[in-house]
Amino acid sequence: MITIKSERELELMRRAGRVVAEVLREMEKAVRPGITTLELDRIAERHIRRANCTPAFKGYHGFPASICASVNEEVVHGIPSLRRLKDGDIISIDVGTVYQGYYGDAAATFPVGDVAPEALDLIRVTKESLRLGIAQAVEGNHLTDISHAVQTYVEENGFAVVRNYVGHGIGNQMHEEPQVPNFGKPGRGPRLQAGMALAIEPMVNTGTWQVETLQDNWTVVTLDRKWSAHFEHTVAIGKVPEILTALGDS
Repeated sequence: MITIKSERELELMRRAGRVVAEVLREMEKAVRPGITTLELDRIAERHIRRANCTPAFKGYHGFPASICASVNEEVVHGIPSLRRLKDGDIISIDVGTVYQGYYGDAAATFPVGDVAPEALDLIRVTKESLRLGIAQAVEGNHLTDISHAVQTYVEENGFAVVRNYVGHGIGNQMHEEPQVPNFGKPGRGPRLQAGMALAIEPMVNTGTWQVETLQDNWTVVTLDRKWSAHFEHTVAIGKVPEILTALGDS
């Protein structure tokens, strides 16, 4: 688990995070009916490398691409391919970067064309659950205060949080301790301290919270094949949380 000890370290993480945010903004512009998820991956990698960063996902445990592109019932770790997005789809895009040894990681779910109201509601609730979780990511709180805020809001709105996959510490490695689940009772786990960095990432399903992995050994889908959404930010803990993967002008 990293503890950011200097302003320079924080600036390096801010840089990595800003590039992630820029890529997600480019993804939002590019997502449309007819585009392939492989084309989105190429756009993302080009932007990351032009910004003097390295794609954090490419080659990670053998993952073949720079983004995870998960469509409809796919929860996380979807592999970009020649699949073309269709009007009415939703797509979750997860992006990671490395800048001078420091990582940034974020995700967002985008509607493709004209999307059903239930899918838009799923996206809205997932995004808001992330905001509520981040609000608890302050010095002195317990780790599961984040988890409880996410779970409570999601379930009050009739959706389910994935339990098999969780957020994580982040810094000199993409995945560090502690794990950050999106469910649980408040007031448990380690106390949050200034300098900690967490990737908080609710994954929210329309139906059951249960998931399974497809035969490609990467793509995670909902067990009942109902749709899923995913939002994530990298956050630095302090008296107020600092979102490192948000653009200042957004």
